[in-house]
Amino acid sequence: MKVIFLGTGTSHGVPVIGCDCRVCKSPNPKNHRTRPSILVQYNGANVLVDTATELRLQALRNGISRVDAVLFTHTHADHIFGLDDLRGFNLRREGTIPCYGDSGTITDIRRVFQYIFTETQKGGGKPQIELRVIEDRFNLLGLDIIPVKIMHGKLPILGFRFNDVAYLTDCSHIAEESKELLRGLRLMILDALRFRPHPTHFSLSQALEVVEELKPDRTFFTHICHDMDHEEANRMLPDYAQLAYDGLTVLIDD
Repeated sequence: MKVIFLGTGTSHGVPVIGCDCRVCKSPNPKNHRTRPSILVQYNGANVLVDTATELRLQALRNGISRVDAVLFTHTHADHIFGLDDLRGFNLRREGTIPCYGDSGTITDIRRVFQYIFTETQKGGGKPQIELRVIEDRFNLLGLDIIPVKIMHGKLPILGFRFNDVAYLTDCSHIAEESKELLRGLRLMILDALRFRPHPTHFSLSQALEVVEELKPDRTFFTHICHDMDHEEANRMLPDYAQLAYDGLTVLIDD
């Protein structure tokens, strides 16, 4: 299995519009963070998690020309507003692209992207997708997927476990029953917004507490704002729990 970090930034992205802080002005490309998303490659299939705002740019930068399915964590703008860019992947595969989310997510996508599901005049093009509600764990293209309920402030959203890898973005609380689904991980990808507490995201210290409790072999933090310089933060962290960056690729042996 290969996991590609397409974007590791917060909803604003980094640099932030109009900001002249040292991270936003940093020449280090690891401090340039697009909106959060990953691509999971397994048995020749490409499974995208969220259609981040910069999906087109992320795909071009990482040489991605095919998406076989999409999993959605929730429907905040930074996680869905690249959905129209799926048109480019429709051109390179036969049939629709299946898109999975909980019932609330599927309802929101139908509302926000109403034009996709409404018969209109020819021209312009629309994404060809099929919306599917996640009810329980399921197998997708040979990948065992377990939906994991987590809290984004007061909003319940989904994380996902793929075999021994878990993706938990936009997270501020993990209930005990969900933690039981996250034991024995080889790789955990976890929200760590900034140093200071935040009402809807883990701070770095809170995320580290989760790592110490669940003890995955390795952790990368994502959904990072401009409060943290990549190199400085990583020097403070243990080798097994580091900040991710856009374009990072992690291989997990089967």
